[in-house]
Amino acid sequence: MASFDTAAIVGSLRSVRQQWRASQKRSTDPGGREFPSRDALSQIVDRLKGALFPMRLGPTDLYKHSEDFYVGHTLEAALHALLEQVRLELRYVARHQGEAESDLELRALEVARAFASRLPAIRALLDSDVQAAYHGDPAARSVDEVLLCYPGVLAMIHHRLAHQLYQLGLPLLARIVAELAHGQTGIDIHPGAQIGRSFFIDHGTGVVIGETAVIGERVRLYQAVTLGAKRFETGPDGALQKGQPRHPVVEDDVVIYAGATVLGRVTIGRGATIGGNVWVTHDVPPGGHVTQAVARHNGHADPVAK
Repeated sequence: MASFDTAAIVGSLRSVRQQWRASQKRSTDPGGREFPSRDALSQIVDRLKGALFPMRLGPTDLYKHSEDFYVGHTLEAALHALLEQVRLELRYVARHQGEAESDLELRALEVARAFASRLPAIRALLDSDVQAAYHGDPAARSVDEVLLCYPGVLAMIHHRLAHQLYQLGLPLLARIVAELAHGQTGIDIHPGAQIGRSFFIDHGTGVVIGETAVIGERVRLYQAVTLGAKRFETGPDGALQKGQPRHPVVEDDVVIYAGATVLGRVTIGRGATIGGNVWVTHDVPPGGHVTQAVARHNGHADPVAK
């Protein structure tokens, strides 16, 4: 049987880790896990999905007469596990910003409780998203089919949860929850994006929604739509400035068709329609239409705002 010099590889990997930690000014002292766990959050989100939609996303042997018992038991497990992940993020931030950790336990508990209290409102928002998908897709036979099968709905379950974590000051946990959905669906929604009721992403693959995007109610997107940034502001030292408004504002009742790209802090007015494969970098008035021109110049179609 072949042998490997694993002891030497282990030593070399240790040396590389130590060099990285030293370059980042991170402690090399032995200790427990410093970061939240992607695997733990995946299990937490699965439990939360079951608690939010017990008869559809819960266990197959669940009956309605035991629904509340299952929801309560599942929530207890999910929220206690979430509390530990909250502790990890808060402790990580405190250590790297030189803050005191004395009140960390109380802060973690307050944040976890605040998140838990918002779950009924999250469920209500998701009900509106499911209804929007059902009414917006003639191929949908039932709301149950939409909830069980549509990647856009799965992405929104994750986003509604992630957005609450983001608002509660847990950007790392929020980003992990968002990226779990991104990996499963190909839909990339930053947890900072603000999205109103009755939001529907049809098909979904390739959709990108940036951190500072603001989306109104009853908005519908199709596959490969990008709501992105046109440029990135930099500071005097050349470093990118974080958190600046740089993504579109999409008002109520807007439809954006497949392959459209909307960039920068532009406003797409209420009731506007953005056609497929267009490039939008300017405001669109309420009720406006942006389509590909019929006439072609230089071998490509020019987008025209009507």
